[in-house]
Amino acid sequence: MKSYIDGFVLPVPKKNLVAYRKLAREAGKVWRKHGALDYRECLVDDPENHWGGIPFAKLVGARPGETVAFSFIVYKSRAHRDLVNARVGKDPLMNDPKYKNRPIPFDLKRQAYAGFKVIVKV
Repeated sequence: MKSYIDGFVLPVPKKNLVAYRKLAREAGKVWRKHGALDYRECLVDDPENHWGGIPFAKLVGARPGETVAFSFIVYKSRAHRDLVNARVGKDPLMNDPKYKNRPIPFDLKRQAYAGFKVIVKV
């Protein structure tokens, strides 16, 4: 089965984790309602980079008092992703002023995001 992933890495202030979890839970329900196959939000547990390269914390400029979240959403294909995201954009919750205008519990400017075509699934 082919699939497509939207992946995110972002710094989250530890003091905002409750709000972040709430926002993520609500968003996940909306994405799943509109067809996403899976929705995951993960927090860094082993921040050391044991094989070289750039640690996620450095990638997103995490500051003292922040942790790093890695999130991903799974779709059937890129076209399916585009369809799901279009539906999400029209969802009443996403357009509710109480939802739209509340503070975001992380810094969007330091978020890393990309869409990924899955090339191996075992």
